[in-house]
Amino acid sequence: MRGAVLHAPGDVRFEERTDPTIINPTDAVIRTVATCVCGSDLWDYRGINPVGQPTPFGHEYVGIVEEVGDEVTTVQAGQFVVGSFFASDNTCPNCRNGYQTNCLHREFVGAEGCQAERIRIPLADGTLVATPEVPDDTYVPSLLACSDVMGTGWYAAVAAEVRPGDTVAVVGDGAVGLCAVVAAEELGAERIIAMSRHESRQKLALEFGATDIVAERGEEGIARIKELTGGIGADRVLECVGNAESMRQALHSTRPGGNVGFVGVPHGVSLDGEELFYSHVGVRGGPAPVREFLPDLIDRVLSGRINPGEVFDLQLPLSAVAEGYKAMDERRAIKALLKP
Repeated sequence: MRGAVLHAPGDVRFEERTDPTIINPTDAVIRTVATCVCGSDLWDYRGINPVGQPTPFGHEYVGIVEEVGDEVTTVQAGQFVVGSFFASDNTCPNCRNGYQTNCLHREFVGAEGCQAERIRIPLADGTLVATPEVPDDTYVPSLLACSDVMGTGWYAAVAAEVRPGDTVAVVGDGAVGLCAVVAAEELGAERIIAMSRHESRQKLALEFGATDIVAERGEEGIARIKELTGGIGADRVLECVGNAESMRQALHSTRPGGNVGFVGVPHGVSLDGEELFYSHVGVRGGPAPVREFLPDLIDRVLSGRINPGEVFDLQLPLSAVAEGYKAMDERRAIKALLKP
């Protein structure tokens, strides 16, 4: 079995790895139909997160179940499945409250690397969702998006409590930010302001439902949001980057009484408690509980309501995974889809 291994910053190799097997009776092994490179993978690829040893990589996947453990009851061999990047039992109190990424028994699926030909999925019953039948290939990119970026963009909108009629600003024009535009539109936002400086991403944001584009950043970007909202700020702001500038832009673009949903993995982000106190802005975020949203998102994809797979503007064979990382690092691609 072959898959991607990150050896050092900028050094991704496609090489032989140990075949996955059933370890626990709650496991499943799936044959990967498609996987991809995530923007959060670039933190390691760029050396911002330290990589001390060769590490299997990737945490997004769709595939066909090949084998299940003796205790797995909800999926079976031959089914097409979509799963979250965190394995969850989907039965503990945190799962029942809709926060499967804080499952009391959670495991990071990406620990064994999903940019591979086959992968082991722990806690298969609580992690995987099977489609009614094996879908046509045209649906695969959008179903793959649901395993992370669409689910994460959706959580940004849910965490910010987007409601019908809201004005929503989206900070970040990567795959998650673009999917957050989809989510805001689906949840009834009347006005969606996408903050983007890249023409191809601006175009896709508009296709996904954005009504306005703001190219400015920092103080100029905040001022532009205020200008577009009568000097008050947006009702909801979806932060989809994870750095200090993007978080500051999100907080200062939100009206008093509004909410920020933040899903960008934080790097160098700190909040001033006194400033937050006097702003009257609510903040909620964290690792998206994708499993909570998967059944609904899968239905929206298969019914043709949403097509988040359009964020994949580069498709490569899995063996060319290194080029996928390079293209995203150099911003030549929004998101690279990989097929074994």
